[in-house]
Amino acid sequence: MTLYLIRRILNYAILTLVATSLAYVLASIGLVPERRFLQRNPPVPQSTIDGILDRWGVNPEDPLLLRLFRWLGNLFTQGSLGLTTGNQPVVEQIFVRAGVSLQLLLVGSIIGAILGVILGVWGAVRQYRTSDRIVTAASYLLFATPTVVMAILLMILATYFNQAAGSQIIRFTGQYSPGIPNEFWPQLGDRLSHLLLPTLVLILGAAASYSRYQRSAMLDVLGADYIRTARSKGRTRGSALVRHGVRVALIPMSTFFAYSFGTLVAGATMLEIMFGWHGMGELTIQAVQQDDINAVAGSTMFVAVLILCSSTLSEVLYAALDPRVRR
Repeated sequence: MTLYLIRRILNYAILTLVATSLAYVLASIGLVPERRFLQRNPPVPQSTIDGILDRWGVNPEDPLLLRLFRWLGNLFTQGSLGLTTGNQPVVEQIFVRAGVSLQLLLVGSIIGAILGVILGVWGAVRQYRTSDRIVTAASYLLFATPTVVMAILLMILATYFNQAAGSQIIRFTGQYSPGIPNEFWPQLGDRLSHLLLPTLVLILGAAASYSRYQRSAMLDVLGADYIRTARSKGRTRGSALVRHGVRVALIPMSTFFAYSFGTLVAGATMLEIMFGWHGMGELTIQAVQQDDINAVAGSTMFVAVLILCSSTLSEVLYAALDPRVRR
């Protein structure tokens, strides 16, 4: 199993490097960093512009492949991703903003996956009953609702709730409120109040998606021979379903988790903008708007590393669920 995981991690690492390099190349082709200096009054001397672009490492006078090799060289030798157009180290910006984004991604993805699996198993076991139909209808409704629309609807509901309660219980602007006493419980309550709505949007979307796939996978194993064999050996229906059915049905879900994580990252990007969170989503949007090649490439590498980690986790789960992989 160890060699299997090492091979998979090496493959994912190579794919991450390729994705980051392509992002740098495409950003260099599509973005024009010197645009920010044009049409200024008084005009900025060309020599000054060239000096700034050289410091950023994005001077179009240099061949694209040379810029890419320099950028990769700095990455591997110095751990540097260059400077942003605001003359801030990209690595520093990523470290500051990554924690903000991970608060949403980790909580939303984990709770959403667990809830989706439970609902999928419940729907398969109670196929075509009222509870299954309700879960199916709600899942399709949530799955078809865009992230932006769902966020707006929850904001409206939270506003009505706060008005009915006569207090600002649920907050959805920014990551925290200014002026909160520097004590543990007030700080924790304020952070949870701001975290509730954006995390709930991710949880609902993830649970709707996972429940559909888990229900389908569970239906495939309900009539399997090994379920009947376990029942014939004296196991109860619930024990046979949990020990054998759910475990087998979770195998394809471990792979689906890795691929769906990229969708969660994209959804979190829009949520950060809507709820005023200064995370990686905001950094990526600003980088594109400001023709910031280094920040775009760094943001892509951040997403690629997250998907690498989720893919590695899915491989571990796959190996744990399927003994044939560990041989």
